[in-house]
This record gives sequence, C-alpha cells and structure tokens, in this order.
Amino acid sequence: MKHVTGLLLVVLAVLMGRAGGIEQNSGYCIGNQCFAVFPDPVDYKTAQNQCEGLGGHLMTVRSSVSHDIFLILLGNFTGRFWIGLHLTIACPDAAADLKGFQWVTKDSESDFVNWAPGFDSSCSSPRCVSVSQEDDFKWIQKPCDEHAAGFLCEHTFVEPCKSLAVAEGESVTYRTPMGFGGRDMLSLPPGSTAVQMPGETKYVCFSEQWLQAPWSCEIQEGGCEYKCAVDPKHVPSCYCPPGQTINQANRVTCETDKEDPCLLLRCAHACYNKGDSYACLCDHGFKLAQDGRSCVDFNDCTDERQCPGENFMCVNTVGGFQCVCKDGYKMTGELCVDVDECASAPCEHICTNAPGSYECSCYDGYKEDPKSPDKCKLHCGKEECVAECDPNDKFQCYCPGGYIAEERDAHTVCIDIDECSFYYCDQNCKNTFGGYVCSCLRGYTLVDQYKCVKNDDDTDADGGSEGSGAIPTIPNIHPTSPVPYPEPTRQPSAVTVGALVGIIVCTVFCTVLVVFLAHHILTGRGKMESAGALKAREDEAHGLRHVTSDT
Repeated sequence: MKHVTGLLLVVLAVLMGRAGGIEQNSGYCIGNQCFAVFPDPVDYKTAQNQCEGLGGHLMTVRSSVSHDIFLILLGNFTGRFWIGLHLTIACPDAAADLKGFQWVTKDSESDFVNWAPGFDSSCSSPRCVSVSQEDDFKWIQKPCDEHAAGFLCEHTFVEPCKSLAVAEGESVTYRTPMGFGGRDMLSLPPGSTAVQMPGETKYVCFSEQWLQAPWSCEIQEGGCEYKCAVDPKHVPSCYCPPGQTINQANRVTCETDKEDPCLLLRCAHACYNKGDSYACLCDHGFKLAQDGRSCVDFNDCTDERQCPGENFMCVNTVGGFQCVCKDGYKMTGELCVDVDECASAPCEHICTNAPGSYECSCYDGYKEDPKSPDKCKLHCGKEECVAECDPNDKFQCYCPGGYIAEERDAHTVCIDIDECSFYYCDQNCKNTFGGYVCSCLRGYTLVDQYKCVKNDDDTDADGGSEGSGAIPTIPNIHPTSPVPYPEPTRQPSAVTVGALVGIIVCTVFCTVLVVFLAHHILTGRGKMESAGALKAREDEAHGLRHVTSDT
C-alpha cells in the first residue's frame, strides 16, 4: 500500500511541477473544476498550449454558471482574454447557435451563447473568440494570431479535498497546483497544499484526504522548511541547516539549537539520530560517499525500471529524476495520453491528429503554403478553374497566384497566365500552371532563377542547344534599361474582375483624351492659316506690295 501511495505521489509531483513559469493572478474552484486567469499577452495557440501544459485547456462557457465566473475572475482586469472557442470550418454558419465555431473540447453545441452584436459571417472573418469586462463579457471575434491581454484556463479533476476544519484562533491558507490560493476555498484539487496557523502545520491534498508533512520528498521537499531526506527506513523526514533543529510539533519548520550534535560531524547534507549517536545522510537522489560525510549524485535513469509506463521517459535531475511524457503526450491521471493538438486549431483548414503529433491538410482547391505548412493558399493545377467567391458577395472572387479572373454567364473562372509571353527569362522559359520556370542554353548557368550567365570555361556556349527535350529558345527582346524580373518561383498575383474593368476604362479614357487634344490643336492651326491667307488677299486688293531693298 505504501508503495502504491508513493508512486501516485510521484505522479502528483509531475503535475505540480508544471505550475511554474507562467504569471498567474487569481482563480476560482467549484465542484470538480478550477478556473484561472493568466494576464499574459499571447496569441490563441500559445494560450491553449500553456493551459495544456498545466493539465487543462482554455475555458469553455457552456452555461450561465460558467458565464457568471467571468465576473469573479476578470472583475479587476481590463482588456480582452482568450476563451476556448474557435472556428474549425472554412466559413461561419450564421444560422447555427455557435455560428460554426467549436469549443476546444470538440463540442459544437452549447446551452448558452453570448455573441456580441454585429457578428462577422464572411469567410475572411476572425476565427477565435475573446471576452472583456468592458464589453460585458460578450463573445467577440478576434484574429487568432493577435495578442490578447491574457487567457482563461479550465481544469477538471477528481477526488477533491474539502477545506480543513479549524478551531477558534486558527486559520488555514490554501494554494492550488494552478498557482492561486486563499483562505475561503470550499473545494481543492489534488496536489493543493494547506498551512494551518499558528502551528505552521503543512498538509497536501491526495485522494480526498489531507496528508500531514513531511510527505514524499519528491513533492515540494516534502513540505519541509529547509530540506527533505529519506532515512535508512525509507521514511521521509525534514532536516535543518547546521545550528538549527526541527520543530517537533509540526516536523517541518526549523528552530535555533545551540547544542546541535550534527555540527561536529560536518555532514554535507544532513544527519539523523542513530540510537545513541548521530550519522550523516543525504538528500533524496544522492548517496553517501565512502568518507561517511560527502554526498554524490547518481543517474537514476540508468535503472530501466524507472518510468515504466507507455509513452513515459525518464529525465535525470540533480539529486533525482523526473518521469515526464514524451513529446506530443500529456499526463492524465497515471497515464501519458496523446495530446489532441487539433483542439487548439493549429491548422487553417483541416487538422488530423496522430500519435504524438498532428498533420495539416487543405480543402479542395487549396494547397499547403510552403512558407507556412499550417496555412493554405488557393491552387488550381490546370489551365482553368472555377474561382473562389464569397458566399455572401458573389462579385467578390479570388484566383490563385498566376491566374486571372474572367466573368462568365453562370460563374467566374480563373485562367492561367502565360508568363513566358512577358519574356521574364533571359533564354528559355517554360510556362506552368500558376507560374513559370526559366532555363539556359548549354554553356550558360542560371542565376537568380531568370538570368543566364556564360560559363568562362565553355568555348561552345553559343553554338548548340541543351540537347533532346530542351525547352525552345525564347527571343531575348529585353529593353536596354534594366528592368526588375519577378522570381520564377513567385507566382504573379491574380487580377480581380473589378481591377481588370478599371484598367480598361482608364485606357479608353486616356485614348479619348489624346484624340480630343490632337483634334483641338489641328483645328486651331487651320484657323490661323486661313486668317493669314485672308490678310494677304486684302493687301493685294488695296494695291500693297512687299518691297525689298536691292542693297
């Protein structure tokens, strides 16, 4: 029974060890759930990962009771805080209660909804949700990659402990593994600690019971004020630095002792009463050296019996070891279970969970973005495809890079652009769907993906082609002035229907203006010539002549 209890306490120590590293301010526990607020400005994915690192997830609000907890948690905070609601489909569903959004627990239904007015139902709308006291805790859409003021975590547990009974003049202060605590707490999760004053007696919650310190040395030094050690009978006990002795009432705090028998032994760590004498002993994870005073560390992970569970791994630490889950797994009870990374919406389109990892994929008509594998971009892969149009605005359509939109009777299509007709390449060009590829003749080397530079050691560079299967040569008619060339791997942006109409109208307007100005100039010149001829005829009618001097 003691062995089983000790093993469970080791598991508990792992859970408690996760609570550090994140600034946490306040929390609230009710029944078998605890809710905590973290004023840490991070994006949605980071917030969810940090909640999972504490053994929980972003807070869900599926009842009015959960909604009322906002006032307790965020009553003294300003700014927006992430909750566990995000969009998992391509476009929102304005007719559904959750608008197509889903809780991180994969629930798509809820007994309670609290959307803010003006819900954005477009396909490009923000995909995550936050709340704030300023907006009366209404659910407001927010881009997942933006930073909120903080986030709210939810923890579910079993075998909670009720608050300790206290006598008159006594008080108890509690602290949960999630990092918050206080005096007025009715339900506490396993791993919570309690300090009863004025005696400074410490307790830890385990299996619905409060265990008095010193408990296992692997959990917060057994509750000892200084350090914890295991005597030869494998019983945990607290010890104090030289010149101090343990308080016999609470067995955890240290008191001054002017006649400390351990001073003469000069023990590296601690000493204990051995019948009529005292002997040295070492902290947990160390062993006594041959001199009887020094302590040496040993690698506990060399023992294959450590951390035997599936998906566990042993991590050696100074003076001990720690059983942790492998990457992609998390501790649940006594087991390391697979983390469902898809619950935190890491993929823009489709997320498929796998043991210890996950994979992102895209909807039809899209492909994975090489620069960001979790995102998707439009893809056609053939000469002509139907355009992607906003279901709420049929005139707002999009095409993949390297395609141009064309309106037809029933729909808008995307047509591949032949980039080779623009002579982007120095020599050879091969058009591809949505892009193009440059190549060079034999004796030349491709530079910057479009320029061909002659090889210095090739004497036959100008005479011959690339051989069989070579791409036909495109005449080099680049202008004399240098012109920047787009990279072949970068596909030109698609031109929308509106932009194409604008270009045509502008061109027609400019042409009409030029014709008008030309007509105006020619008409003015004709009038001047007519006036000159009329003047000459009038002079002749009056007998006037132009006389020149002979000199």
